[in-house]
Amino acid sequence: MEYYSEKVMDHFSNPRNVGEIDDADGIGEIGNPICGDMMVFYIKVKNDRIENVKFKTFGCGAAIAVSSVVSEMAIGKTLNEAMELNNDDVAKELDGLPKNKMHCSNLGTNALHRAIENYIMKKKSE
Repeated sequence: MEYYSEKVMDHFSNPRNVGEIDDADGIGEIGNPICGDMMVFYIKVKNDRIENVKFKTFGCGAAIAVSSVVSEMAIGKTLNEAMELNNDDVAKELDGLPKNKMHCSNLGTNALHRAIENYIMKKKSE
């Protein structure tokens, strides 16, 4: 039986920042075909800081909790600080994840990083 921390259960039951940003500055999408989890992150950037994050996640409870906590961790950070977030930071913030769900924490940070990379590419082409 898998054990989930209270924080994981809270973020799964009451996920923060769910939705889309229509005029997002960056969009990052990632999927894991093995477990079936899909995440899309939307970011708004102002003065090199992440001003807002929204996400849509299709997946298990851990994937939803990870998306929620990554969105909270990213808001207010500079782009560089947000790019440094990794799966260990996410797992620690959630008071741990079962071993077989650690890949979910990678998906969350990777989707965020892709949204930032998408924003940077758009800026370069302006």
